[in-house]
Amino acid sequence: MLIGMNYTQEQIQSFHQQTFEFLEVSLQSHVLTITLNRPEKKNALHPVMMAELAYCTTYAHYEKDVWCVVLQANGDIFCAGADLKAFAGQAESSSKSTIPAPNGEVLLGELFPKTFKPCIAKVHGDVYAGGFLLICGCTHVIAAENIKLGLPEVKRGIWPMQVMASLKPILPARTILDFCMRGLTVNATEALQMGLVTQVVPKNKLEQTVQELVQEICSNAPAAIRLGLQAFYEMNSLPAHEQHAYLKSMLGKVLATKDSQEGIKAFMEKRKPQWTGE
Repeated sequence: MLIGMNYTQEQIQSFHQQTFEFLEVSLQSHVLTITLNRPEKKNALHPVMMAELAYCTTYAHYEKDVWCVVLQANGDIFCAGADLKAFAGQAESSSKSTIPAPNGEVLLGELFPKTFKPCIAKVHGDVYAGGFLLICGCTHVIAAENIKLGLPEVKRGIWPMQVMASLKPILPARTILDFCMRGLTVNATEALQMGLVTQVVPKNKLEQTVQELVQEICSNAPAAIRLGLQAFYEMNSLPAHEQHAYLKSMLGKVLATKDSQEGIKAFMEKRKPQWTGE
């Protein structure tokens, strides 16, 4: 099992036989769509929902037929963060979810980066608190122009501890601290300027924009993208003097893939490549 993964490759073999209670999940045309489905609670995250997310992202990591992940949500709010009542021991009893208990603590900020797949957050509604752990872990965040994003924890006597780690690669240190200390809420345009989101569009153009991005990404070599994302995330844990040697070794892995061989052959033959993700 990959270090930090919550499920083994064997455990996700029964993915399509599982019942999800707080997510809607579909796989079509190499795109795994994960929909947060707890709208009556503003998609607030609690242990069962987090386990379901961990199971889905582990599946995305291991399944070669998944070339791209789209994260979206039902209801008016994309995600209101953690369900504080649930984490205080007042969790709702769950009778529908068949997802096995995770092998270790689920760390939301690590789930999407460890898929090593392109992950697109389609954000139609507001994002607060722990919801940042989801969008910051995605490679792309496409946001409707009417949304807001906020870290109100300090106004509740709390501090967004894990969110800081997810924000660190995106925002300057002083911006992160200011955001956390003042409990700021920003609009979509401000979030774009800060780098929290990658694109802002009218709400009625959100679906079209995401689908166009998905198609563009999936037209490129999935094996190269997978190994490239792995290299990007893993090189950050290495000392600077080891990074180039590591990246050279990863390039060797890319060149050994069937996709690389197909891409070079298609280029020479002046035709579109037929990717397999291998």
